[in-house]
Amino acid sequence: MTTIRIHLVEDDEPTRKRLHAALAADPEFQVESFGNLADARAAIAAQPPHVLLTDLELPDGHGTSLTAEVHAAHPSVEILVISVLCDEASVVAAISAGASGYIVKDALPEDIGTTVRQVLQGQSPLSAAIARYLLRRLQPATEPAPDPDQAAETNLGLTAREIDILWGIAKGMTYNEIADGIGISRKTVPNHIKSIYRKLEVNSRGEAVFEAISRKLIQL
Repeated sequence: MTTIRIHLVEDDEPTRKRLHAALAADPEFQVESFGNLADARAAIAAQPPHVLLTDLELPDGHGTSLTAEVHAAHPSVEILVISVLCDEASVVAAISAGASGYIVKDALPEDIGTTVRQVLQGQSPLSAAIARYLLRRLQPATEPAPDPDQAAETNLGLTAREIDILWGIAKGMTYNEIADGIGISRKTVPNHIKSIYRKLEVNSRGEAVFEAISRKLIQL
């Protein structure tokens, strides 16, 4: 059995205990919980987890700072932020810092574990509300007439297949679902995603989705 190490950072003790219990119910999850950034940073420095779940408002700083630090130092760590409903701005800031998605504080126990497994399988748990927020935030007040040369530059050399894969990532599809949907081998999907990252100059699925929406490469 593969052990998945999870670090949970949440300052509210009842919430921390509830989230910890929900995660620890999965026999493959090894969970360590922390109530502040200092303790979490020390633990991560000693041994980075596979998945980091961090609240945003913490007593000694902000979870977005921890997200950026961990993403820069340990890019293989999957990061989920813990949010409350109607907190789109904070979630988007965390995604820009390197998070791959988020869980809602009041989520059902089974949904918490499912979200962690989704991000480990290559999905980006981004709700329609977050996608709409991104579109509203990035939509200009007036739409200029399309410029073919500018449109070509905006695509950054992405192929039609890479655009399709980007759309699949944004929809939260697994690599297998993306491969089946566009008729390619599942083994080739990671290579396409590496190419997408290189062209968009990003390092995570969350950043890729953010950049794709901001450049209007995809619409959800």
